[in-house]
Amino acid sequence: MKTISCMNIDEEVLYSYGGELKQYKKGEIIYREGDYAVYYFQILKGKVKLNNYDSEGKELIHNIFGEKQSFGDSMLFLDKFYPMDATCIIPSEIIRVPKDQFLKLIKVEPKLSLEMNACLSQRLYFKAIMLQNMASLNPTSRLTGLLNYLKSYHDDSCGSCFHVELTRQQIANLLGLRVETVIRALKKMEKEGNITIENRKLIY
Repeated sequence: MKTISCMNIDEEVLYSYGGELKQYKKGEIIYREGDYAVYYFQILKGKVKLNNYDSEGKELIHNIFGEKQSFGDSMLFLDKFYPMDATCIIPSEIIRVPKDQFLKLIKVEPKLSLEMNACLSQRLYFKAIMLQNMASLNPTSRLTGLLNYLKSYHDDSCGSCFHVELTRQQIANLLGLRVETVIRALKKMEKEGNITIENRKLIY
């Protein structure tokens, strides 16, 4: 099943609507919690995490996006501030388009508007499923929900071949668990044949 990568608009189309290519270093913040949404962002190369920190300074990762994916889209339709940071995990190249130009683009191209609706709907759907699993006290259930959620953004035509490009610590931060708990749960899932671990890389 081919899923929606949310979104992946042709580069030349983005440039024609005022898009500009920005390069970011590892650890560089693209926007901060509390900033007003003024751009559409699409990743050409790299990886970006949406995260914030609790009152005790513990990081909570909400999502991680990679090549040919967009992020922060939903805030373009709201007169609200970002509820989290967007931070580059690795050096990244990202096209950004001014909000007014992006909204003009999807008005001119109805197909893109439909794709955007489908994209946002998919995110809400899988986020709801993930939240249901997050309510479980069972770490394995939480992990399964997260893996299904992440896999939903990728091509699943090959079956159990999704490479999870996250560290154990990043998975822990996504799930609100201790990294030791994540490691034990992954070993259990591997033993049960639900995942494969090759050279410390997780395959689902």
